[in-house]
Amino acid sequence: MLDWKNRAGTARARTADSLDGARSYFAGLWSRALGLLVGLYLLAALVVGWYWSQEPDLFPVQQHVQSAAEQSKRQLVIGYATVETLKQVAQTLLDKPGGYLSNDLFPPGLWLDNMPSWEYGVLVQTRDLSRALRKDFARSQSQSTEDADLARAEPRFNFDNKSWALPSSESEYQEGIKSLDRYLARLADPNQPNAQFYSRADNLNNWLGDVATRLGSLSQRLSASVGRVRLDDAGVTPATELAPGEAPPLSEQRVATPWLQIDNVFYEARGQAWALSHILRAIEIDFADVLAKKNATVSVRQIIRELEAAQEPLWSPMVLNGSGYGILANHSLVMANYISRANAAVIDLRQLLSQG
Repeated sequence: MLDWKNRAGTARARTADSLDGARSYFAGLWSRALGLLVGLYLLAALVVGWYWSQEPDLFPVQQHVQSAAEQSKRQLVIGYATVETLKQVAQTLLDKPGGYLSNDLFPPGLWLDNMPSWEYGVLVQTRDLSRALRKDFARSQSQSTEDADLARAEPRFNFDNKSWALPSSESEYQEGIKSLDRYLARLADPNQPNAQFYSRADNLNNWLGDVATRLGSLSQRLSASVGRVRLDDAGVTPATELAPGEAPPLSEQRVATPWLQIDNVFYEARGQAWALSHILRAIEIDFADVLAKKNATVSVRQIIRELEAAQEPLWSPMVLNGSGYGILANHSLVMANYISRANAAVIDLRQLLSQG
């Protein structure tokens, strides 16, 4: 009897050991499978993130404008190139690989910051030109009535660039593109005299003032990648009394871009340069007569050349931030050089346009 009990206890122990072993085996199998799935997901997210981070190529503006006019069976009129190019620039934000990424809530879009910065740069120039269309290009004078479709388009493009839903940024920008297309349809229709585009030197000069402001700010932000000392008046006001020949007191302030923001500023500059180079090629078409009369065509082409040079491929896996004469390159300073030269050409162009 005792021997039977011993054998039964041994059998139960063996069964328990077998069950524990099976549990351990399947637990290890599930752990390995889960680890493999996580690894595959991260690898796929890395590949997709790399693909989504590719910047769109430059597109030929004149060929695109002609093709778009032929497809829609519209007449090429003054202003068509500018509005159609603005539409295509804005549409690229929505149609490029990965679509619009600035408001993504899930990986890999959530992990990317370079492309959202590029998108914001493009959006800045889109907003500036849509405002110029509403305020200057489509109005004969300051007391004239603004175009209804352009009045709808501008606030659409100025919508929050990180809104995910209710409404999403993409839906608002798409509505802005549709408003531009309705204006363009009326502009190209000779039976719709209420849509106008005035290619005058003063209108162009007003918009170029905004461009110069944007480029000047970008140049300063890019140059601050290595830090610089800025001199400020130390509390000097108009009521401050200084002795004859006495220089006002100055204070030194070090200005430097935060380390984690250096690549964001760099890609924002690339986005603005990408959008602006296309817009200026369209401006060269619509304002050809004005630029020829002011001998300013060469200036516009010089600006375009500098902006397109800023689009050269970045072969480094990251934005380098070496010192001015150090071993490593400083990509921000190289970009600042192109932006500064483009800004100087914009200032010269504005002077030519302001001359009688």
